[in-house]
Amino acid sequence: MEVQNVEGKKRKKDKKEKKHKKQKHHESAEIETTTTEEITNEQTEETQISEQQTTVGEENEQNGHSTNSEGRKHKKKKQKHEDANSNGHAQNGNGTKKQENGNVTANGNHDALEKANAYRKQNNIAISGSDCEQFNPVESFDTSPFAKDILAGCKDFKKPTPIQAQCWPIISNGRDVIAIAETGSGKTLAFSLPVLQHIKDNTMSTKVIAKKGRPSALVLSPTRELAMQIAEVCEASANHIGIKTVCLYGGVGKGGQAYELSRKVSIVVATPGRLLDLMNDGALTLEDVSFLVLDEADRMLDLGFEKDIRKIISQIPSKDKRRTLMFSATWPQSIQNLASEFLNNPVKVTIGSEDLSANHRVTQIVEVIQPYDKDKRLEALLKDYHKSRKNRILIFALYKKEASRIEEVLIKRGWSAQAIHGDKNQGQRTAALAAFKDGSVPLLIATDVAARGLDIPDVEYVINYTFPLTIEDYVHRIGRTGRAGKVGISHTFFTEYDKTHAGALMNVLREANQVCQSL
Repeated sequence: MEVQNVEGKKRKKDKKEKKHKKQKHHESAEIETTTTEEITNEQTEETQISEQQTTVGEENEQNGHSTNSEGRKHKKKKQKHEDANSNGHAQNGNGTKKQENGNVTANGNHDALEKANAYRKQNNIAISGSDCEQFNPVESFDTSPFAKDILAGCKDFKKPTPIQAQCWPIISNGRDVIAIAETGSGKTLAFSLPVLQHIKDNTMSTKVIAKKGRPSALVLSPTRELAMQIAEVCEASANHIGIKTVCLYGGVGKGGQAYELSRKVSIVVATPGRLLDLMNDGALTLEDVSFLVLDEADRMLDLGFEKDIRKIISQIPSKDKRRTLMFSATWPQSIQNLASEFLNNPVKVTIGSEDLSANHRVTQIVEVIQPYDKDKRLEALLKDYHKSRKNRILIFALYKKEASRIEEVLIKRGWSAQAIHGDKNQGQRTAALAAFKDGSVPLLIATDVAARGLDIPDVEYVINYTFPLTIEDYVHRIGRTGRAGKVGISHTFFTEYDKTHAGALMNVLREANQVCQSL
């Protein structure tokens, strides 16, 4: 009897605990359902699922089973629905706010695109190629994709030029580029800064270090003067980050250049002929080149370097394993063929016209004159254009002997002048160019060998003593003034022997909205 009372009390106690546990679970389920409805504002279907889940939970609890599995499914579904809301896809109240935020982002992208298109229109920029519209121009150095130490070479400039602004984001995103722009547009910085950033990034990420005679980047140039100038621009930034640049060109002995290559080198700037000579001598190999630049590509073909270019590129990794940039002032069929063969899915950037065009910041004066009057007229122009005896003037002659004669005549008449041409050795040419740059000799007489190589921002006047053999050379000659956003004046003597160029010259003048009534 006593035992039965004990068992009865025990059963009564268990029943009471079970009832309490069940009541507690109901309260918990009700709180969870209420909270879920308040937070997510679930639709009717979701509420029904939640109620069914609660019922299943009660049955499992009564049968002594865990509700964890079903609870996890419900929680995952709930989270998925909340994620959809946060991405702006839900149609309820919370989703509306997120969707509005999404519209703000879309509007921001639209505004950026409109701004980019306005900049392109203002600067006469045309781009083409797959997905090219995503590359918005970089309008300031602060927003450029380069490290501060690499931008050290830009400290004298206020903002990127159009060719730089549009090419930098494309190149920095790993795409090949074809850039068509007038001479004096800032193309050297357009490719040199991406080259330096590429080498710096590779050094940091893959621990690739410079090797003896195994450059990572190669820049090909048509002339010695241009090659030297490109190397100088590269070194302005490269020296700050420990990247070594070597310049290879003819007219001097190979020994010094071979010695420089025997040290660790990252960038080689070269004319095609001298590069092939040193390659044949075993002074360097191009097997590690991952960045190739063809500068003044049209000029290199004009000078007959196509065969050399093909031979050089055949020694470089294939186009899908390297980056290739091609810069040119014009876009003839020969350049198009070269680009299709050696570039991989490029974006084409054109500043101005694809056809031959002169710098619009240069005022072109064409004077029809008798050949025997040119010496007298030249001195009269110098008295007008060179009154200060300090401003830089570049005088172009057609032949080497003619350049030397003009130099002698001007010096005898008291003018400070020097000449550069093929009969001068490289030391003399370099010294003359340096004196012209620093202003100690402000008059420079040059043949067309220098037309593509001189980049001196403060040349105020170009005088064409003799008209060149081609209209392309005329455009590149007068492009030595009006550089870096400045204006300039070109004055050209045009004789009866030049009449075969009259039509082409008129086309250039018309394109620049300038007219010569005497032609």
